[in-house]
Amino acid sequence: MSDSLASSSGEPVIRTIAMPADTNPAGDIFGGWLMAQMDLAAGNAAVRRGCGRCATIAADSMVLHSPVFVGDEVSLYADIVRIGRTSMSIRIEAWRRSRDGDDRFKVTEATFTFVAIDEARRPRPIPPVP
Repeated sequence: MSDSLASSSGEPVIRTIAMPADTNPAGDIFGGWLMAQMDLAAGNAAVRRGCGRCATIAADSMVLHSPVFVGDEVSLYADIVRIGRTSMSIRIEAWRRSRDGDDRFKVTEATFTFVAIDEARRPRPIPPVP
């Protein structure tokens, strides 16, 4: 069952602008920058659902569909696809919109796995949905 915090038709978990400092020598946005933004979005969703600190333990199946360019608005959407006792899997989609247009394009997607952790950084149970 899906616990959607934000779908690609709803509100993004994070929205940011791709800047010149985020480019490779060819002037395209680094895939690593995009993956970091996705991890931030997944982490935001994990902390909210896990009711506290969570740590990334895996990122699976990142597929780059199209490039992101300087000045593009990048919106990241989260969908919790699995919740276990101490871990959860969160699917992230990244969409781009150029600064001077309204068309949106999905640029990448991946699934991130997080573990809820306590103050000693040990796994802790994820609370049930209230």
